Amino acid sequence: MEWFANNFIQAIFIIGVVLLIFEVAVLGFSTFFLFFAGLAAIVSSILMWVGIIPDTFLYGIASIAVFTFIFALSLWKPMVRMQKTVDKTRASSDLIGYTFVLPEDIVAIAAINDKPLYQFSGVHWRLQSEVDVSKGSLVEVSQTDVGVLWVKPKQKQV
Repeated sequence: MEWFANNFIQAIFIIGVVLLIFEVAVLGFSTFFLFFAGLAAIVSSILMWVGIIPDTFLYGIASIAVFTFIFALSLWKPMVRMQKTVDKTRASSDLIGYTFVLPEDIVAIAAINDKPLYQFSGVHWRLQSEVDVSKGSLVEVSQTDVGVLWVKPKQKQV
């Protein structure tokens, strides 16, 4: 506790950095409060170090509270807008282009639970297709979803 009292400015700066790291790394930038508080702690410590704000506990806590409120008012809407931006591009998969012999028939209109399973790399994948495919056909993975391999009949090369 003595170190904290003797190094108050550095302690506030470190706390601010830890709050920012925790917000981004652990919470995934899902809440903004720790971001605002961490930013406020860093700004307050810098202003205390420069001498604009007295380096007392009362002024430190009050300035962190005021800056947290100011950052929340000014940055809330832009940060919410930033979170709503969604990238709709599909992630590429190493499985796309993988070919194998179909173990069971696939009926395109069947319910997902009625789709056959295919074990690959220790995972049981549901097989789905836009067209009916018969057992024993050579198929190629064209798309992947969570737990689902979309396959299409592989054209034989001449």
